[in-house]
Amino acid sequence: MGHMAKDTYYGAFMEKFDVDGYVTGFGNPDWARTHPAATSTAPAVLAILRGGATCVGKTVLDEMAYSMNGENKHYGTPKNPCAPDPVPGGSSSGSAVAVGAKLVDFSLGWFARDPVILNRVGRVLLQLPEVDPIIPSQIIIAEDCFQLSTIPSDRATEPLVKSVNKLFGGDLVKHAVLGDYVKEKVPSRKQFMTKGNVDQEYNIPSLAALASVVELLLRYEVKNNHGKWTELRAALNALLGDFGVLIIPTVPGPPPKLQSDPILLEAFRVRASSLQSIAGVSGFCQVSIPLGLYDNLPVAISLLAKHGSDAFLLILVEILYDTLQEEVGIAEKKGY
Repeated sequence: MGHMAKDTYYGAFMEKFDVDGYVTGFGNPDWARTHPAATSTAPAVLAILRGGATCVGKTVLDEMAYSMNGENKHYGTPKNPCAPDPVPGGSSSGSAVAVGAKLVDFSLGWFARDPVILNRVGRVLLQLPEVDPIIPSQIIIAEDCFQLSTIPSDRATEPLVKSVNKLFGGDLVKHAVLGDYVKEKVPSRKQFMTKGNVDQEYNIPSLAALASVVELLLRYEVKNNHGKWTELRAALNALLGDFGVLIIPTVPGPPPKLQSDPILLEAFRVRASSLQSIAGVSGFCQVSIPLGLYDNLPVAISLLAKHGSDAFLLILVEILYDTLQEEVGIAEKKGY
């Protein structure tokens, strides 16, 4: 499984991971009050500890880990040190903020202060073997997904394209309309299409259908339906191949302000769910990379690779990161 090297890394984890002798509260005081202390420690936490890390505490999360806003009225909402006014994002808000504020080196829901630590933690958590770096076969930018975002597409994708060209040459980057591809190659998504997600101007209907699947799975654990969505995995495998990478925005633009109008929150949630459901339904691995600030708010893109390609993707992010941050700095100086 490997060790995380260095003397030690300091980490934290969401309050949904059991620790022997402590109550796991899931961000809800009623749950904590009515449940006994755990009698064992979660395997993920044990793996991190045995890998050499020091865990310093638990972090706040959305109640029952059931939101993407990161707000918690009982224990307080963690504030993103880069942007204290918007929602921090969830459900792992405390974990993200702990890393962003440099209180810890990494945290579970799995955030890290740099790609080297992300890779080392990932190898321990996923029991990954040592593998040599592999040049990606292609980098596919999902153009329609970036059109969902209120951040200019060039600001999000240009640093990545320039970095890929510098490191691997200029023939890897391609473009695709992912919504149309899913519409054609995943016919079973039709049963989850609704008039609402067809009519939404701010969404991609075929990807909104994926988000509907995720909601059904979360609410009802419809395992039979989940089996049908191996169709999506097969379609994306065909698109990317063994070492292809899909690029999407991590979220569809700047996050809403804290305590925003529920209508605004819902519009953001719908667009964000369409993006997040791609990996969630297909089982693809995904890494989000920060791209500095736009209009004084954080920007990020996500890299997705086929199911089981975690080691490949973690190493690729490590290779890309320094060059990517240089290009981000140039983009920020240009004023976009």
